[in-house]
Amino acid sequence: MWWQQAGDRISAGVLQGFNTLVVLGAWSIWRTRNDTVFDRIAPSVDRALLLARDEAELWMLAGAKGLSAVVAVAFPD
Repeated sequence: MWWQQAGDRISAGVLQGFNTLVVLGAWSIWRTRNDTVFDRIAPSVDRALLLARDEAELWMLAGAKGLSAVVAVAFPD
């Protein structure tokens, strides 16, 4: 599985943040899909990325461990 292969190449200090980022990505795609299906909002990659970045900020405020270490790389300003 790609997730395990990527995890094998990541240092232990960043691994927890990476795993959280993968789950966050899946969650953002799922929410974008629900908006498209149920609220008839046109799908947009830009909107999904903004949603993911906003959600990442909330997760970090809530105490998601290790996420801040990978967010700067995943969502550069």
